[in-house]
Amino acid sequence: GEGSTFRLRCSLLGHGQDVRGLTRGFFPEGGFVSVSRDRTARLWAPDGLNRGFTEMHCMSGHSNFVSCVCIIPPSDLYPRGLIATGGNDHNICIFTVDNPAPLYILKGHKNTVCSLSSGKFGTLLSGSWDTTAKVWLNDRCMMTLQGHTAAIWAVKILPEQGLMLTGSADKTIKLWKAGRCERTFTGHEDCVRGLAILSEMEWQISGECLQVYYGHTNYIYSISVFPRCKDFVTTGEDRSLRIWKKGECAQTIRLPAQSVWCCCVLDNGDIVVGASDGIIRVFTESLERTASAEEIQAFENELAQASIDPKTGDLGDISADDLPGREHLKDPGTRDGQTRLIKDNGKVEAYQWSVSEGRWIKIGDVVGSSGATQQTSGKVLFEGKEYDYVFTIDVNENGPSYKLPYNITDDPWLTAYNFLQKNDLNPMFLDQVAKFIMDNTKGQTLLSTSNQFSDPFTVGAGRYVPGSSSGSSTIPGADPFTGSGRYVPGSASNAAPPVGGVDPFTGMSAYQSTAAKVENIYFPKKDAVTFDQANPTQILGKLKELNGSAAEEHKLTEDDLIILEKLLSATCNSSAETPTAQQLQTLWRAINWPEDIVFPALDILRLSVRHPTVNENFCSEKEHVQFIILLLKFLNPKGKQANQLLALRALCNCFVSHAGQKLMMEQRDEIMTQAIETKSGNNKNIHIALATLTLNYAVCLHKVNNIEGKAQCLSVISTVMEVVQDLEAIFRLLVALGTLISDDTNAVQLAKSLGVDSQIKKYASVSEPAKVKECCRFVLNLL
Repeated sequence: GEGSTFRLRCSLLGHGQDVRGLTRGFFPEGGFVSVSRDRTARLWAPDGLNRGFTEMHCMSGHSNFVSCVCIIPPSDLYPRGLIATGGNDHNICIFTVDNPAPLYILKGHKNTVCSLSSGKFGTLLSGSWDTTAKVWLNDRCMMTLQGHTAAIWAVKILPEQGLMLTGSADKTIKLWKAGRCERTFTGHEDCVRGLAILSEMEWQISGECLQVYYGHTNYIYSISVFPRCKDFVTTGEDRSLRIWKKGECAQTIRLPAQSVWCCCVLDNGDIVVGASDGIIRVFTESLERTASAEEIQAFENELAQASIDPKTGDLGDISADDLPGREHLKDPGTRDGQTRLIKDNGKVEAYQWSVSEGRWIKIGDVVGSSGATQQTSGKVLFEGKEYDYVFTIDVNENGPSYKLPYNITDDPWLTAYNFLQKNDLNPMFLDQVAKFIMDNTKGQTLLSTSNQFSDPFTVGAGRYVPGSSSGSSTIPGADPFTGSGRYVPGSASNAAPPVGGVDPFTGMSAYQSTAAKVENIYFPKKDAVTFDQANPTQILGKLKELNGSAAEEHKLTEDDLIILEKLLSATCNSSAETPTAQQLQTLWRAINWPEDIVFPALDILRLSVRHPTVNENFCSEKEHVQFIILLLKFLNPKGKQANQLLALRALCNCFVSHAGQKLMMEQRDEIMTQAIETKSGNNKNIHIALATLTLNYAVCLHKVNNIEGKAQCLSVISTVMEVVQDLEAIFRLLVALGTLISDDTNAVQLAKSLGVDSQIKKYASVSEPAKVKECCRFVLNLL
C-alpha cells in the first residue's frame, strides 16, 4: 500500500563520520553507495528479509575525506557499471562493484574533488575547489573546463548531446558544449551547491529562470529528483529533508543532526539521506516497507532529545519571553512541517506539525534561548521568510505584477515606499499602495502564489559581430578553392584539377551501398593541406602601393622591395635559389607593419613559409616565440578580416616541414584557442582556413596518439560546425573529424559523448558537392 507521507524505513550504521555523498546503484538492484569523511565508500544492498539494507563491502582508496560519488553506467567491459568517488586528497578513485580496492585513480585536480557526474560512453565530469571541472574518459583527462572564479560545487552532464553544467561558489551556473562555455546563468544570490536534471530543467536551457523554490531556512546542500516526474527532494543545514511536489513543499522531515549533507532517490521512490551524525536513514511512502512502531518511536525519541541552537535560525527568530505552555499543542497546525515552540518547566521545546498523522512531533529542545514567540498560524512564506500577508500588486494592466510582503507590525507607508524603491516604480503611487495595504489588512488574508522572476541574463546582447562580411576583397589573387584549384583529397598537389577517373562520385545520383562499393579516399588524411595559389605580381604591386603611404619609420627602400620580390620568386617557382638571411630579415620587418597595411607582407609570408629554409628559420627554436606571438595577434576577431585570413593560412602552411609541425604541435593549445575566435565573423574564406588548420592538426594527431590534443580538436570541430555555412569548410571539418577518430576507440567514444554524430547527420544528404555527403557517411559509419 502507498501512503502519501514518507516515514522512516530504516537507519543504517556503518560509517564512522559524516555521510557526505549518496547515489543509487545499478548493481545490486535497489541498492546504493554512500561515501563519508571516514575515508570509505560503502555499497549497500536491500535486505530481502526485513526492511533494511546490508553493507556488501567497504571500499577504500582515498587518503582523506571522501566527498562525492557517482555511478558510471554499465559497459561491455564492466556490465555492472563502475563506482567513482572524489575526495579531499584531490583524487578520484574508480571501483568495480566487487572489489574494495580501486581499479584506477584519476589524478589532475589541485584541490578537493567535490562533485561528480557520469555521461554516456564512459565519460565522467568532475568539479573541484580548484575552480575547474575536468572531463575524463576511462583513465584519461580529456579536457579541463575553465571559467569559474570560485570552487565548483556541483556538476552535471546533461543527457542532451555533449552539454555539461557546472554550478559554483561564484553564484553562477555555466553551460558547456564540447568543452567551451556557451553561456552563464546568473540569478542565484548565493553559492550554487547542487544541480539536478528535471525533465525540462528549472532553468530552461535557454537561460531563463523558470521557478524559484523557497523553504529551507539555511544552506541547501543537495537535491535529488523522483523517477519519472518533476517532484524532488532537498536537504540542508537546517536539520531537515524536504519533499517538493507540484512546486510546493509537501513534507518536511527533521533529523537529529545539524547538517543533512546528501540525499538520493531509489528506483522505488524511497529516499536515502546522509547526515553529520554518520547515520544513513531511508524514508518510504510504502506501508509495507515502513519501519516497525518501535523503530519509529526510537527515531522520534532521538529527535526529541536533540538540542537545537537558536542561533542557526532553523526555527526563525526566537525573541520574546512570553512563550505559551504545553496547552498550545492542542491547536492543530496549519501546514506540514510548521514548527511551534512551547515553554515547559522553564525549558523551550520545538514541535513540528505532521499533517498525515494529525499530531505535533517533538523535534528537540531549544538550548540557550530566552524563549520566544513565533506566531506561525496562517503565515505566508515569501523568499524564505514568513509574513502575515503577501499581496500581488498590478501597477498597470499589461505590465508585470509585483509581490508585496507585509507584517501587521510594519508601517504601511514605509512598506509602500520600500516596495516602490525596490521595484523601481514611480513614487507617485505611494498613497495608492499605502491605502491598498491599509484597506486589505482589516482581517482578511491573501495567500501568495509561487513567485517567478526572469533572469537578468540576456542572450547575445552586445555580442561582437565583425564589420564586413567579405574581408577577402582586398586580397590579391582569387580564392584557391574555386574551379581548377579545388582541393581534392588524396591528390598530390592541391592545384591539380580533378581528372575524369579520380572522382568516383560523378554521375551516381543515388547512393548505392552494395552495387558500387565506394572507396573512402577522404580519411585518414596523411598530409597537411596548404594554400598555394599565388599571384606574385599583384602581391608586389599592392605592397609597393601601400609602402608609398606608409609612415617614414615603416617605409621599405627600393632595395628592400627587390629583395622581397626575389624571395617570392625563390619560394613560388621551383627555382634552385635558396632564400637568404637578408631576405628573411626584410620579410620580418614587413610583417611587423601596422595592421591596416600589413596584409600583402602576410601574403608573402604565407607563400614563403612553405619553403624548407624559411620554415626552419621562422619555426626553429630561437625565432619561434616572436613568430607565434605575431601571428596570434592577427587572429584577434576585432582586427582586420584580411589579416585573420592570411594569418590562418600562414599557420596552415607551417605544417609542410618538420620544424613547422613541431612548433605547431608545441603551441597547439594557444593557437587553437585563439584561432577558434575567428569563427565569429561570417566570412567563408576565414571559415575554410580555420577548418584547414583543424584538419592539419588532425593529420599530426593521427600519427601520435595524443588524446588530450584530439579532445581539443574535437571540441573545435564541434564548436565551428555550429556556425559554419560554407560546404567546403564543412567538408574539411568532416575530413578532420574522420582523421581524428580513425583507428582510435577512445576518440570515437569522446566524439559520441560530445554529440558530434547528431551534429553532422544533416550533411549525409547534401547533394552538391557529392564529396560532403560521401565523407559524412564514412564518418557516421565510425560513430
